[in-house]
Amino acid sequence: MPQSAKTAAGHGRHVPPERSLADTLQAALATSRKAQEKDRTLLLGTLLAEVKNRRIELRRDLTEDEVIDVFRKAIKIRDDAAGQYEQGRRPELAEKERAEIKIIESFLPPPPDPEEIRAVVRQIVAAGATDLGRVMGQVMPRFKGRVDGRVINRIVREELEAR
Repeated sequence: MPQSAKTAAGHGRHVPPERSLADTLQAALATSRKAQEKDRTLLLGTLLAEVKNRRIELRRDLTEDEVIDVFRKAIKIRDDAAGQYEQGRRPELAEKERAEIKIIESFLPPPPDPEEIRAVVRQIVAAGATDLGRVMGQVMPRFKGRVDGRVINRIVREELEAR
């Protein structure tokens, strides 16, 4: 028997549409509050506030890509802070920042395989783009929100040097 979008296995149960990232974050926040996980609750509450602030700033609901951008910015801030803490010989604080990065990353879609990025870069280089700026300009939109720009930059540099 075919399964419709509104019922699961023909039992008349309503199957909710796929959850947005913001909704998933809200649900995770509620769960961490119930479990009394103070650090996780603080982190998720902060992320949710950042998403809401971005929505207020833009005066409209955010797209999934825009929510992902908020998450990526939060990851970058924590990565920079961890580096500062490591230089300042505060490994316990650096570790806390790295743990928060892992939690944030758990909400993001899986990153593309580096070979997928490499194949796109090779295709663009073969089409005539031979400098870093042009290649990056064409590759970044294809992977926006799915992978850190530094990873793409490294792959582009490797491919351009291999020519």
